[in-house]
Amino acid sequence: MASAHCLSSHYGFPGPNGKGYLSRLNQGKTQSFRVWACEKTAPARKQIEIVYDPDDKRNRWVDEAGKNSGLSRMTLFSPCKINVFLRITGKREDGYHDLASLFHVISLGDTLKFSLSPTKRKDHLSTNAPGVPIDDRNLIIKALNLYRKKTGSDNFFWIHLDKKVPTGAGLGGGSSNAATALWAANQFSGSPASEHELQEWSAEIGSDIPFFFSHGAAYCTGRGEIVRDIPSPFTSDLPMVLIKPKEACPTADVYKRLKLDQTSKVDPSSLLDKISVDGVSQDICVNDLEAPAFEVLPSLKRLKKRILAAGRGQYDAVFMSGSGSTLVGIGAPDPPQFIYDDEDYQDVFISEARFCTREAGSWYSQSVPAAATAL
Repeated sequence: MASAHCLSSHYGFPGPNGKGYLSRLNQGKTQSFRVWACEKTAPARKQIEIVYDPDDKRNRWVDEAGKNSGLSRMTLFSPCKINVFLRITGKREDGYHDLASLFHVISLGDTLKFSLSPTKRKDHLSTNAPGVPIDDRNLIIKALNLYRKKTGSDNFFWIHLDKKVPTGAGLGGGSSNAATALWAANQFSGSPASEHELQEWSAEIGSDIPFFFSHGAAYCTGRGEIVRDIPSPFTSDLPMVLIKPKEACPTADVYKRLKLDQTSKVDPSSLLDKISVDGVSQDICVNDLEAPAFEVLPSLKRLKKRILAAGRGQYDAVFMSGSGSTLVGIGAPDPPQFIYDDEDYQDVFISEARFCTREAGSWYSQSVPAAATAL
């Protein structure tokens, strides 16, 4: 039954012959119905509450659909990533750019809830995030369509996306959602596809998706789809803070302003070697997309400078992830005080995070909580 604090609408009207009263409560898109029946002739009027909850009916359908497979529901953590360094090494004939980057999964992420659909006709996606498409433009739906195409599976799903990773952040939230959906679909089917096959297939719908089938740390090249697993060079207790302004950096706009003759000339493999030995430092965290992103969003450049100045050495490195607009501070879990005090940053997204990995044969879990705040 919907609780009072979740009540978004309440409509009442008399029942037949004035003997009853019906109340409808909306909780998101789910409706619960309460019916109070009362006898006028009774000396003391008694009310009997009858509850009809469509969620119960839907869950029974889901359980029925899962009888044959043994699995009807699944909830998975869908973590995001940061690029510890990101070199752009050239432009390809297909219009994409070659890159060389150290990707790492972190503890900030979304939650995806999957239920088998008994109709076997269409996937249904819902989310708490306004503006996120819920049709086949969403990478989750694309991933499920891809899985059915590759395997012949006839499973369709009800999916709810509880979004914590901001969009337009350079954190790969959508790519992670797609990888998580592929993993889930494979589990529901009894895991007929190998992790390597899922990884290869995923490159057909997004360059960053294959990375999430690594074990959490990988040196990625090509468009990002060539993934080389590496041991994580970081401990899980190394703190970081993510700071993302309200404004996004559209990836296409950033690449339009990229000038290859003005990118770093450092060998990316030497960055990987150095970080594996010495750990993270400002000179290692090179991102060739920072300069064009700062042209797209000059306020982001000013924010990075202020963080470096106000941090007074509390961060081992401050850098932008991906194509922006998230700035990462490694070495401390909190932003500088001015982020809280300055009205210019009242809409900034802030999250503490940690580096994380996964074990072979299992998906990621949020073993280290990440506290996220939107000021």
